[in-house]
Amino acid sequence: MTGGERETLRAYLDFHRATLAMKCSGLTEEELRERSMPPSTLSLLGLVRHMAEVERAWFRRVIAGEDVPLVWSADGDYQEAYDARSASAPEAFAAWRSEVEHARRVERAAPSLEVTGHQPRWGTDVSLRLVMLHLIHEYARHNGHADFLREGVDGTVGA
Repeated sequence: MTGGERETLRAYLDFHRATLAMKCSGLTEEELRERSMPPSTLSLLGLVRHMAEVERAWFRRVIAGEDVPLVWSADGDYQEAYDARSASAPEAFAAWRSEVEHARRVERAAPSLEVTGHQPRWGTDVSLRLVMLHLIHEYARHNGHADFLREGVDGTVGA
């Protein structure tokens, strides 16, 4: 509650990462694959895959400048990762955890929040600060989806 800007951004991002993991905990693969409603392919497992892509794209590709492909989104549309109808939960969670750890290393190695990388979809340079804020926003939005998805699966609400 009294940390500096970077520590606060890091804490909020980790809070939202932990929230997504919590929303998925204790469910079977089939439950994780349950879709919200047709025609949507959105599921908890799809959210995990999507967030792995988002972590990879923003931290590795944009900030670190790594030339790595996305995992499930061949044409660069992160929405492709939502379709988890035949996905493996262990594979998705392993990829997500790996990308989160890689993102943490990229963030900790950066000398300041002013470090920039190029965001090709936006056609501009962006700071690490913006990337961290964007990821907090992305997780917060999708954790709201995860609340409803989890309630639909087994009635669990709240924390």
